[in-house]
Parts: sequence; structure tokens; C-alpha cells
Amino acid sequence: MRWILLGIVLTAFTSVGQAADRPNIVILYADDMGYGDLHANNPDSKIPTPNLDRLASEGMRFTDAHSSSGICTPSRYALLTGRYHWRKFHDIVYAFGPPVIADDEFTLPEMLKAQGYRTACIGKWHLGWNWTGLLRPDAHVKKDRGNLVIPPDAFDWNQSITGGPTSHGFDYYFGDDVPNFPPYAWIENDRVVEPPTVMLTETPKTPEGKWNARRGPAVADWDFWDVVPRLADKAVDWIGDQKGKQQPFFLYVPFNSPHSPIVPTPEFAGKSKAGPFGDFVAMTDAMAGKILQALKDNGFEDNTLVLFTADNGAENYAYARLENFGHWSSAPFRGVKRDLYEGGHHVPFLVRWPGHVKPGSVNDSLTSQVDIMGTLAAIVEAGLPADAAHDSYNQQANWTTEEVGRRTTIVHNTFAKAYAIRDGNWLLIQAESGSHNRVPAWFNQQKGYTEDHQPGELYDLAIDPAQKHNLYSEKPQLVETLSQKLKQIRSRGQVR
Repeated sequence: MRWILLGIVLTAFTSVGQAADRPNIVILYADDMGYGDLHANNPDSKIPTPNLDRLASEGMRFTDAHSSSGICTPSRYALLTGRYHWRKFHDIVYAFGPPVIADDEFTLPEMLKAQGYRTACIGKWHLGWNWTGLLRPDAHVKKDRGNLVIPPDAFDWNQSITGGPTSHGFDYYFGDDVPNFPPYAWIENDRVVEPPTVMLTETPKTPEGKWNARRGPAVADWDFWDVVPRLADKAVDWIGDQKGKQQPFFLYVPFNSPHSPIVPTPEFAGKSKAGPFGDFVAMTDAMAGKILQALKDNGFEDNTLVLFTADNGAENYAYARLENFGHWSSAPFRGVKRDLYEGGHHVPFLVRWPGHVKPGSVNDSLTSQVDIMGTLAAIVEAGLPADAAHDSYNQQANWTTEEVGRRTTIVHNTFAKAYAIRDGNWLLIQAESGSHNRVPAWFNQQKGYTEDHQPGELYDLAIDPAQKHNLYSEKPQLVETLSQKLKQIRSRGQVR
């Protein structure tokens, strides 16, 4: 099936020479970074983000962009396939979990590779691998809260690991899969660089929040603080390696920051006024800056489309951060990671493409990361198979002209039993609450949220972006209309 799909796409590609005239594409993908953490989005942010702010000034800043989910794995799946995650699954891939992208699913890197692009993923994959293929016959496996707990000697680390990035269209991969999941080791392409020999069971105290590191195999000297800088350096090196080659390139850099463990290196300690998390965001900004500088230094800046966004909103430590430092990661919205409220999935979204995207432009159109695949397909003139990227809109005109985009509707979802639908300025939450987190009483009091027990929630985001005024009971006809539209999208496919 995969080769049939690739054959369809390859008919649109006639020569490497043609492909070389197309833009290089770089996607920088932050992890657990709130809309209000980016200074360009939030003048009151207490976190300096000069490199990303400059990227915004050199391109287009979207104010109404959304990830597919309020958690990691589903959003990454949607970005790379152009499909809402909830058509297939909801939760994350746990430690040593299998791939969520099927062998015959058509992906963004496969599409670009068929158009002559060199493709690389450097960073957090978190979409699963076929780890069981490495297990020895006598392997001892336990399960802890969805995570497999397996000692290092249970694996044959000399074998290749299938199902990862190089199985789904990337020519090159370097990363540690998930920074707080085993194995704690570098993976290059489909093999570990150094076999894990010890069992990580304890970690030092993290500067903020919880460590969240699951038990499992690790290399003896694994350094959590080294991960983000190492990924940035690898991305810089890979960009340098493309100089002089007659192919355009696609580089996907899914950072593992500012996700926990929150481990800013010493030179970034105190760089923000929002505590260690703020320092980690500042560090992420600096690493993005190194990658952007590498594009410039190697002569790629003028012909590279750069997109920056994040997989979901900030972790629920954001409440303590507001209380302790006066910084609200989700500003001006309600909610955090996992939530159906805006703070769970309303994310930063910047696009720079010299000569095509107007510098310093701001676009208030509704957009989704699901649209990235369809938009890039249009830009590189790739024909998408009919059974691929089902939910992805071509937003090229929206990116390049500041026109109101074609998308008017988005379905929000994190967990299986709760959905929301955004239609124009209206948002319907089909649940008693849009929160999946325990919200501190002081926060509700400070922000003016009161208990309002209704079967669902309805908000007019044009006048109530903080989602304080639930209109569910006041507009039953609109609730019914939106409910039917959500049902139709879920059962029949996307409605444009």
C-alpha cells in the first residue's frame, strides 16, 4: 500500500532539478510551551524570547492556531499525517510503546521525500517504535501505569529498531525518543549509539515541577541537562552538511523543552523572571536561535520556510508559576495542557518565508497544525492521495496574503470521552468542564471563574477569550446546531 501511495505522489515529480527550486522547510516544534510564554504573543510575559520574537517580526504570527490535542503524541501524529488524532487514538505512547503511525499511512516527510527533499528529524519522536523486536526470549517485563519496565539486559541493543522516523519518510534521525522515558540513550537512525547498561530508578530533584522520568535502561553517564543543547548542535551540523547539495531539505526539530524534567543549563539560570520553567523556555528560544543562525550562515535563510509552533499548552505547574512569579503561560486564555479550554491547545504559531510571507504580519484566522501537511503539499506542488491527510486544508493563501483562511471549524479533543468544536467564534464543549486538571481555588477567585454546573459549555471567543461566560443554557438552538456539526465531522469526515 505504501509503495502505491508513493507512486501516486511521484507522478507529480519530474526531476531533482525542479525540486531544488522549491523552498527548504524547517519545522521547530516546542514541547509544552504556552501561547503566553512567547513574548511576541504576550507583552506581559516574564520570559525573554528574542530569537522567536525576531522570527515573528520577519514573518507572520498567527493568533488563533491550534494543536490537534492537549498532549504530546496525538499532536505530533496530526502534524505528520494531516489527520486528526482522534480518528485513530487519544492517549500518548507510553514507555516502550508500539508505533501509532501504521506502515501504510502517508506522512509529511514521505510526501516531501517523493518531491526530491532530503529529510531529517532531530529531537523528540514520541510516536512509538517496535521495541519488542529487540527483546530477548527470556526478557523479564513488568508494567507500571501503562509503561513497560524492562531491564537493560533484556534487549539485544545491536539490532535495528523499526517503526521510528526512518520507517516513515525521514532519511536521518537523531534524538533520545522521549526525554523522560527509557531508554535514556541517543538513537541515530534506527540504532542506539551506545547500549544502555544501567537501570535508571532515581533522579535528582528537578528545579521545578516533577521529574517524570520513568524507570528503565540508561547509559551510565546519561545527562538530562545535555539533551536540548545536543539536539540543537546536531541540527546545526545537519544544516551545514546540506551546503552544496542539489536538493532542498526538510528538517523537523521537535524539541523536548520546556517539557519536564525542567532542566535549564547553568548559563540560563535566572534568564527569566518566571522561575526555572521560564529559564527553560529562554533556553529553548536560544537553541532555536542557533538553528536559525545556521540557516543564515550556510546561505539557506532566503530560500527556507521556517515554521515554529508547539504540541500543546503548558503543564499544570503553570498555576504555581502564576502564583509565585506572576507569569501566566496560557495568557490570555483559560486552561493548561490536557484541557479542552483554549490553554490546552491554543499555541504559538509563526511562519517565515522570505519573499512570500509579509514580514511583521499578524493573522487572526483560525488554523490548525493538521493543515501543515496540506499547505506544504500545495507549496511544493505535491499531489496528495485521496486517502491521505484527510483533515488537512491548504492554507497557502492564508500564510502568504493575510487573507482569512478557508478553515472555519476545528474539533478539539484530548481524551476519548470529551470533545469540543470551534465554529467561527463559537466554541462548544461537550463535557461538564473543559478542564482535565485540578484548578486551584485561588486561581478561579483571582480570575473571576465561578462554578457553573451545566451539561456543557458554550463560549463566544470573539468577546470572551478567557471563557468566563458560559452561554450553554442561553442558546439551546446553537448548541444543537454545533452538536450536529460535530457529530457529522466525527462520522463522515471534515466539513469545510
